[in-house]
Amino acid sequence: MNSVPANRIRPLNSNPVRRDGGFVLYWMVASRRTRSNFALQRAVELARETCRPLVVLEALRCDYPWASDRFHAFVLDGMADNEERFRRVGIPYLAYVEPRVGAGKGLLAALAKDACAVVTDDYPAFMLPQVVAAGARQVRVRMEAVDSNGLMPMSLADRVFPTAYAFRRFLQKELRDELLVFPKSNPLARLDLPTLERLPEKLADRWPTATSSELRDPRALLQTLPVDHAVGSTANRGGSAAAGRRLRGFLDRLDRYAEDRNLLDEPITSGLSPYIHFGHVSAHEVCRAVLKREHWTPDRLSDTASGSRQGWWGVGASAEAFLDQLVTWRELGFNMCRLRSDHDRYASLPDWARQTLQDHAGDRRDHVYSLEQFESADTHDDVWNAAQRQLRRDGTIHNYLRMLWGKKILDWSESPQTALDIMIELNNRYALDGRDPNSYSGIFWTLGRYDRPWGPERPVFGKVRYMSSKNTRRKLNVTRYLERYGSDRCIG
Repeated sequence: MNSVPANRIRPLNSNPVRRDGGFVLYWMVASRRTRSNFALQRAVELARETCRPLVVLEALRCDYPWASDRFHAFVLDGMADNEERFRRVGIPYLAYVEPRVGAGKGLLAALAKDACAVVTDDYPAFMLPQVVAAGARQVRVRMEAVDSNGLMPMSLADRVFPTAYAFRRFLQKELRDELLVFPKSNPLARLDLPTLERLPEKLADRWPTATSSELRDPRALLQTLPVDHAVGSTANRGGSAAAGRRLRGFLDRLDRYAEDRNLLDEPITSGLSPYIHFGHVSAHEVCRAVLKREHWTPDRLSDTASGSRQGWWGVGASAEAFLDQLVTWRELGFNMCRLRSDHDRYASLPDWARQTLQDHAGDRRDHVYSLEQFESADTHDDVWNAAQRQLRRDGTIHNYLRMLWGKKILDWSESPQTALDIMIELNNRYALDGRDPNSYSGIFWTLGRYDRPWGPERPVFGKVRYMSSKNTRRKLNVTRYLERYGSDRCIG
């Protein structure tokens, strides 16, 4: 049996495993799935070692920042998939949806009181590090956080990388061995664990589990919860089943990715980022599917760690371009979030970027808009307005326009610090893949993170890379995009 690598396990306390405990508890907070999940795999390992049942807790609190129908609905879709899967294999699964602020307090401690050990997810961004740390202080048995975020364990890097090129070189040196230790596709196969008759009744009375019908059709449940109902759910359903369909559809068009991913009229990109963000599909599963499609074997890896975007994986151009986004750019953000607690603050920008933005802070802006005007897509620029409407309606922005979206907020804000605040607020309120290391990378890239100084030096931007709607119109055919998102009538 392949064990979870030690470099993915982070002890949260020095307490021992309690051999006479009633069960092993997996507290699912980030890797919200039953497949390709190192944390679930580790919990199964401990259950086998202790000959105890496995219990899974997946809770959804109602007071996280930017809590809304949109994010709640997406998570609840995933909980419905998980409930079905765990029920099939006979594992007790507690899908707790907090009905009011503070109602879930004490649930983890009450469960852990009877546990042998607790396993949870190691995720470096948003509120989760604080939530997990607070949970660890309540637990009196062994508690571990397991990194199932990406292909490279976060613990392997002991420094923040300033550019994608530098990080790519590091990956090309270190990743070869990690490609041999993917998580089990199905850690629930052939479990053969003891059966837990039931949890204490007082737990179910105080913290009732959401029913299967509530999870499958959560509209009535959502109306009762104290979350932002103004940010409605989107047409995108969450969950592992939806993620699998999205992945299969993307594989069918993967060959076009390198050349056509910036097309506005066709869905050439994967559309997987919300599912990866909420843990409904893993980067490992996506990578495995792409490599299988390419008939890849480890001997096709290049022996040279040059940092080049092409040639290292030994796959086709489109697969290589996609893997660079999935692995290099995504995990670069995790590297930043893990090692810098100020990753979401202006001070984390490179010195050159802060200096040039400061030098141009007093420059005249042709337009200055408030947060409310940006949020309402009430600017003079129809391309920017369309991108903002897409964000509000669909919870996503086309990848290329997402860069333009951020650059123009910088251009039209009274200061770069204000621009950053506006980008974070809009992205985290509306984007299904917001509040994520990768989305913070995209926001901060517009201000110079992971980039270099560019010339000529321009008003407002200084040496930060410049983008304009005029140039975007030259590069992309925006006609049909504007027809779709060019009016508030499009907003659902």
